[in-house]
Amino acid sequence: MSDLAQSVVAVTGASAGVGRATALLFGRCGAHVALIARDAASLEDVRREIEECGSTALALPCDVSDAEALDQAARRVEQELGPIAVWVNCAMVTVFSPVWRMTAKEFRRVTEVTYLGFVHGTMAALACMRPRNAGVIIQVGSSLAYRGIPLQSAYCGAKHAIRGFTDALRSELIHEGSGIQVVMVQLPAMNTPQFDWARTHMPREPRPVAPVFQPEVAARAIVRAALSPRRELWLGLSTVKVILASMLAPSFLDRYLADHAVDGQERPTAVSRNRRDDLMKPVRSLHGTHGAFGEEARTRAALLSGESARLCAGLLGLGGLALAAGLVLRRRVR
Repeated sequence: MSDLAQSVVAVTGASAGVGRATALLFGRCGAHVALIARDAASLEDVRREIEECGSTALALPCDVSDAEALDQAARRVEQELGPIAVWVNCAMVTVFSPVWRMTAKEFRRVTEVTYLGFVHGTMAALACMRPRNAGVIIQVGSSLAYRGIPLQSAYCGAKHAIRGFTDALRSELIHEGSGIQVVMVQLPAMNTPQFDWARTHMPREPRPVAPVFQPEVAARAIVRAALSPRRELWLGLSTVKVILASMLAPSFLDRYLADHAVDGQERPTAVSRNRRDDLMKPVRSLHGTHGAFGEEARTRAALLSGESARLCAGLLGLGGLALAAGLVLRRRVR
């Protein structure tokens, strides 16, 4: 972690959840941290906590859907903190709803923040990093970047889009011979405040699909990605299972999710009539690192590179085929 001391790190979505946990961990590692999110007061809370650890933090209230504002924020980071070494895209919004209950405006807003916010952040980071030919850009993804689930069509679409965008960018940087590295960290379900403030058109309060992990687990994976960049990191065995199942048995997964993932994303409690959501503007009172699922949230998870996970799955598949072929031959010999 000492390798991060005095480095400059920018984190979008830094006011809550995984973004907040990540910003705090970078601060504890001695990095100078730029905090980007919409809610100024919440960013000030995070800034104070980082500076109590002895590090420097800069709060930059900004909506990531505004490309010009994000570019200006990046320039201010370089002016006040120094050259950006690591940029973490983490800001997101979502809506829990069947497609037919959503509006075009809601789809547009989720896309502008959860997908275009990553594009804007990446472009701002590249503008700073390319003249130096160095830096790490980390895209905080999800197993939902590979597999869409019911009730989160806009969010899943955005995460799929981020993966496609990132793959294209990575190839362009390789073609250019660039020293900039791009990592995508695919996360499982996290215990964050989003389930208490995300917009929903469902009768019951939303929840993450089990198993659930604490945001600090994701933060450690993101810091690891900054220290030792790999093409892609998969956090948690549940993420590995979802991604591989989506590749190998998509039709089975369609039916399985249809049967289990709707009820699996709802709590027993009915949605309150006074419920506020953060789709268009932040909900100040709910900002924090953790959500309402601390009792079930896990504090550790396996972290695999995408290449390692695919290789292990391939070897297991080949082993299974070899075993099956051996059994067939044995029967024929008999």
